[in-house]
Amino acid sequence: MKKNLFLLLLILLLQSISSCKSEKKKIQEQNLIIENTIKAFEAELLKQQIDSIFSKYNFNAAVAVYRDSLLIYRKENGFRDFKNQLKIDSNTIFAIASNSKQFTATLILRLQEQGKLKVTDKVSDYLDKYKTAAYQDITIQQLLNHTSGMQYFGQSLRFEPGTDFKYSNDGYNSLGEIIEKVSGKSFSDNAKALFELAGLKNTFTGDNFQGNNFASAYLGTVKNAHEIPNMPARLSGNGIGIPAGGMLSTLDDFHLWNRKLFGGEIISKASLEKMTRQTASRMKHFTGSSGYGDGLMMYGEGPLAYFHTGYVKGAPSLTIFYPETKTAVMIFSNLADESKAKKVIFQPHLEIKSAVDAIQNTVIQLREELLIEVE
Repeated sequence: MKKNLFLLLLILLLQSISSCKSEKKKIQEQNLIIENTIKAFEAELLKQQIDSIFSKYNFNAAVAVYRDSLLIYRKENGFRDFKNQLKIDSNTIFAIASNSKQFTATLILRLQEQGKLKVTDKVSDYLDKYKTAAYQDITIQQLLNHTSGMQYFGQSLRFEPGTDFKYSNDGYNSLGEIIEKVSGKSFSDNAKALFELAGLKNTFTGDNFQGNNFASAYLGTVKNAHEIPNMPARLSGNGIGIPAGGMLSTLDDFHLWNRKLFGGEIISKASLEKMTRQTASRMKHFTGSSGYGDGLMMYGEGPLAYFHTGYVKGAPSLTIFYPETKTAVMIFSNLADESKAKKVIFQPHLEIKSAVDAIQNTVIQLREELLIEVE
């Protein structure tokens, strides 16, 4: 029914185009009307479906959906500070947890572009602590895509490096150490320079945060929220680590990061192709099985998407980028009920993901059916 109404509106709009114009001009104007009508249709579907998920869960979060540079959905709900009843707004800065990994991977790929390292290099060439019989042959690439066999540094390897997948925050923190060794600067200084390159004004590492709009992380429920102490400084501790999960950002900054990264303005075309290429499979995850590249997960059932989940205590997040439609989705929250399984904590995120997946499929189908190629 909704699709039929969309098509009826589109027919009426197309009939308004003057018949005296050149055929090429008419096609260009028709395509513009089609694109704008699809965007309006998409925005309405997003509002209906995501708003209902916010209401269903009383979701304490901020969500935005951008098509390229156009904002097509945004909603903030709840509190960044429960004690003082300070509401989440467009300026709220969230802990993004493992969404930080793509920044770390980007720094490594930029160093490779500069000829300062190769991802095929052994980690033991840079870090003495890897010069053991078990660890000496692990490569930088195997840390990037979690195929080193390591989960926690110093423990026995789960498998021979390069033969399987095991998610490792310690691996990404080791990448941070390599970045420091090669650059001669702290990881946070490297990250700050990257943020500046991308034009990110409200993105920080947990140890250099400067701002007044941080969303403190909480455990429990909206009615019974307990603040996690020492945030965001605790993100730099050994249990998390800045390169693995210690960065902070806003909806707008992360959207800008998506535009710059996937638009080829941060790393070369070859590096971006490598970053988004599936080189490992993550079979056990609450979002289901997925591929893994360099700091990014990907799935291709339905619309191709690059994504990552993130979780530090009280701060679940999910970011998604659909390359075919250049659509970015950011879901940042600062409240989690750890008495429930992680899949339950992320249920609002997953339902939003499913809704946007379906809408992207519809958008792609409409564009294929209706847009006319101009010769």
